[in-house]
Amino acid sequence: MVKQISLDLGKAETQAVNVFARHETFHPRFGWLKKGFDRASTDSEIFLRENAPVRLGVGKNMVRSIRYWCSAFKLLKDDQPTEFGQQLLGQEGWDPYLEDPASLWLLHWKLLEAPNLVTAWNVAFNYFRQVEFTTEDLFYQLCEYRDREAPRISESSLRKDVSCILRMYVVQPSGKAQVSEDSLDCPFTELGLIHTAGDSRHYMFRVGQKPSLPPEIVVYACLQHHARTGSPAKTIPIANLLYDLGSPGIVFKLTESAICDAIEVLARRWDQIRLSDAAGKLQFSFEGEPLELSEAILNGYYRAGR
Repeated sequence: MVKQISLDLGKAETQAVNVFARHETFHPRFGWLKKGFDRASTDSEIFLRENAPVRLGVGKNMVRSIRYWCSAFKLLKDDQPTEFGQQLLGQEGWDPYLEDPASLWLLHWKLLEAPNLVTAWNVAFNYFRQVEFTTEDLFYQLCEYRDREAPRISESSLRKDVSCILRMYVVQPSGKAQVSEDSLDCPFTELGLIHTAGDSRHYMFRVGQKPSLPPEIVVYACLQHHARTGSPAKTIPIANLLYDLGSPGIVFKLTESAICDAIEVLARRWDQIRLSDAAGKLQFSFEGEPLELSEAILNGYYRAGR
């Protein structure tokens, strides 16, 4: 039986939770995450206050959306700043105003990191294996998941999620006669993960090298993914990093060469990291604890940029 959650998003602790259409139809907009994080840092009940729309400068539905996205990106939990939120957006944070594209990649990773509050996104990036697709293709994939895991969810909720995913990652056409506020681009379109393919009905995941994705973020994700498996091994087959659910290859839509290139770049800077070939199979080897090493690499990347 699917576990249902209340509006208190911070209570969701397990991957068994299925969350659909909690974004109020709004994709995360420029400035929303920083605004929500900052206001919650000084008043953890800001989203529940009657004057929240005035204090946040948005409509009532947008207040709920900002609250949801800040939780979904793991910047807030129980409306309180998380350690990750402080590291990234705090006063002395790595990138408080999300000026570095690396931060958007990092947030994309955290959004899909288990346990997550974006079931449709999880299905789209982890289970939906079509590279080229239509809106209906993605919708039917969500319907299949819904029928197995969350039969009470309405089709309208699924369609809202499909629409939000595409508006979040696809650059909106600039030639429209009328451009509404809802169609304004989301910062995550900068990642170039999904683009139109020929016409407005067809889309495509962009698989391969990502120019704005630093090798540090890739290796960080590799180590984080390995740590989540619970394996004590200090070597990871590249195939696992490429094809496993929740792996960097799946979440970032990378090829083997893209992952290997990132590891090789970091291996020249970090003695604890290397790419090896064991009996014709490429492996990522590391020394130390994967979580500690991943955090050190991430901190080193941001501190070096200052």
